[in-house]
Amino acid sequence: MDSRIAELIETIKRLEKELLLEIEKKEAEFSYHIAGKKVRFEQEMRLRHRQLMQTALRYLADAPILNILTVPIIWSCLLPAAVLDVMVSLYQALCFRVYGIPRVQRGKYIVIDRHALSYLNVIEKINCMYCGYFNGLLAYVTEVAARTEQYWCPIKHARRLAAMHSRYARFLEYGDAEGYRRHLEQVRRDFSDLTSAAPETGESAAHGPDGSRSSHSS
Repeated sequence: MDSRIAELIETIKRLEKELLLEIEKKEAEFSYHIAGKKVRFEQEMRLRHRQLMQTALRYLADAPILNILTVPIIWSCLLPAAVLDVMVSLYQALCFRVYGIPRVQRGKYIVIDRHALSYLNVIEKINCMYCGYFNGLLAYVTEVAARTEQYWCPIKHARRLAAMHSRYARFLEYGDAEGYRRHLEQVRRDFSDLTSAAPETGESAAHGPDGSRSSHSS
């Protein structure tokens, strides 16, 4: 990997850690703390949350009719998402062992904890559970695909991407035929940053890929 690119990656990682520290300062601001996998709010804050909850009936009454009409469309995506979840999990469980790729920890990406917030009504809680699952699933699938791409086609694109996945910086340059033949085996097996940081063989973790905690509120 180019030394300048490696330097920029390290800078990004450092800034991500600083961002995490700033986010964690919000624990004190909003009167909660993390205890294992639980989020504990102080009694006074819990009471305040309950006072601010909008009832489900009021929520529906205030909702734009067009929003309500789109609900069946949104929920029709759940079954395909669940099938994708199962297939990707099965794929990496079988194939990553063959390829020698560290497995992606599903529990680090799919975080469902906002449903325990007492200022949310039942509809809002369901919405948050759905969004937590769906967005987490897409992030999980993206990471599985990224590691697969590193193994099978670790070549950068000629055109600029809207967003790069976590493995892209390690890829070989577009058009570098000699480099491809010389370094392909090295690049496709370069997962040392994952195996040295933490083993990716389980299904749960305390923190997400961006540093967020995988926890349950109470």
